[in-house]
Amino acid sequence: MVFLGLRQDWRDSAAVKWKEGPHMSRVDDLKAVLRRLVPDLPRYDEGAVLDHALHSRGLRMASAEAAAWLSLVAHARHVYTEYDDLIASGYDRDAARFFVVDDLNTALGDWGCRRRVSPEEIPVD
Repeated sequence: MVFLGLRQDWRDSAAVKWKEGPHMSRVDDLKAVLRRLVPDLPRYDEGAVLDHALHSRGLRMASAEAAAWLSLVAHARHVYTEYDDLIASGYDRDAARFFVVDDLNTALGDWGCRRRVSPEEIPVD
């Protein structure tokens, strides 16, 4: 009986360690960066940005700062600008990004972000 109790304790502690493992620290790091970058980002947008940063193959090895920024810009571009409509109308990605940069920066500013995207250094999704 005692063995079973110890075994259950081991399982419980292992589950806690798994939940608090490296992937949780990545989430915490990304959240901290987002709070610093965009203090007024709504929760529903935060969830989408975090999801993109965590599950985008190209961002898995990126720093939390780079992953958060690139995910934030991609989210704002696709949700708060006419980017997807321009692409659907036949514009190439660079042209579409150029035409939505003002709306993109407006969304970032509305969220309290001081950093802006310039037409010369438009991040890639």
